[in-house]
Amino acid sequence: MEYDKTKFTAWTWKHWSMIHWILNPGLVINELILGQRVPKVLLFDKTTDKPLKERQFVPCPHCGELNDGRLWAKKNGFGNWFGYYCPNCGNTIPCLRNLTSLVVIILTFPIWIWFVKRWKKNWLNKQPARFENLNIEELTHENASWLKTGISWGAFMFVFMTIVYPLIEGKEITLKMILIGIPIWIVAGLGDGYTMKYWMGRRTKPETN
Repeated sequence: MEYDKTKFTAWTWKHWSMIHWILNPGLVINELILGQRVPKVLLFDKTTDKPLKERQFVPCPHCGELNDGRLWAKKNGFGNWFGYYCPNCGNTIPCLRNLTSLVVIILTFPIWIWFVKRWKKNWLNKQPARFENLNIEELTHENASWLKTGISWGAFMFVFMTIVYPLIEGKEITLKMILIGIPIWIVAGLGDGYTMKYWMGRRTKPETN
């Protein structure tokens, strides 16, 4: 889509962070269960030295609105199974698809095809309320603890990968699996939380022409 290249830098599927979202199999949980998504196009204002999270915009291909990326911060970052809802025009902004999620979707096609239209309709009806009375500045300064975020994510992944997934596969859950899984997912969770805190809070020098 068209955008002011003198002001914005665009991230598409070619950017390393986008490629990570597409290829990382662990993100199937984030995408299919939690409804966390990444838009196909992200624009970043390169004329300011604000933190990354304060200069990202999600363009809507339907109406051309440059939505502030912070609209999908906090709780609005979840439940976006069908994409990002554009509060300006009410259409859905396309998002990337994780490859593992795509495989799961294809394999389970005979199950979800029967109710997906009704599910999407109900989802769309609920979206406007999620964006009412949002205060962008409050979202900006409401900094969730990266420790809490990381530990929460690690705990979720531990339960799913160490307990739920083996049960689905019909495998025995052993004490050894649990003892090994605990430190692995604690470290992974803390690493993920700190990485996001550092990445979204970093500043860069504005570009000048």
